[in-house]
Amino acid sequence: MHFTLISDTHGLHDQLTLQGGDVLIHAGDVTSRGTEEEVLCFLKWFETQPYKHKIFIAGNHDWFFERNSATYIQSILSDDVIYLNDSGVTIEGISIWGSPIQPTFYNWAFNRQRGVLIDKHWKLIPMDTQILITHGPPFGILDQTNKKDCVGCEMLSKRIRNIKPKLHVFGHIHENYGIYHQEETTYVNASVLNTSYLYANKPIDWIYE
Repeated sequence: MHFTLISDTHGLHDQLTLQGGDVLIHAGDVTSRGTEEEVLCFLKWFETQPYKHKIFIAGNHDWFFERNSATYIQSILSDDVIYLNDSGVTIEGISIWGSPIQPTFYNWAFNRQRGVLIDKHWKLIPMDTQILITHGPPFGILDQTNKKDCVGCEMLSKRIRNIKPKLHVFGHIHENYGIYHQEETTYVNASVLNTSYLYANKPIDWIYE
């Protein structure tokens, strides 16, 4: 099954040209300011992309999704778009889980304090998860800022080591775009924008075998 992985478009989704495939995954920060207008613009674009399945989560810029009810959010989605928020979906036998949560980072959406508070969210991830989507990275993997600080989540790293998903896709740290393989898991930082919020990185293709 062919997956296309993107993250952190921040309203510049129109600059992407996607070739199509089985599944398109967006790992959050679909907007810049988190307004409903931005969300509707993104959704109009996202739902027309040439993929059989289209999945996304929110990110720390996407205030709209934290401030509105699940019922209202669902009402603005088309039937072929899947939004995950500490929730999962199974597509053609593949178990996928998504969460927008990340360690506290200034005063942004979906922030949780490191330790017990954030670990409550990671404990929700089922043990049979094969593809994990989070906005923020795990600690020590594709999470390094330009200041050489590793800012990923330690508790998320621990949970991933227990679950061993085939793929963990995330974004958030624009400057550490790329792919990393460790044991059974492929890690992908799919941020398409650089730290200047300019389109710099290509969507990443991944094949589930």
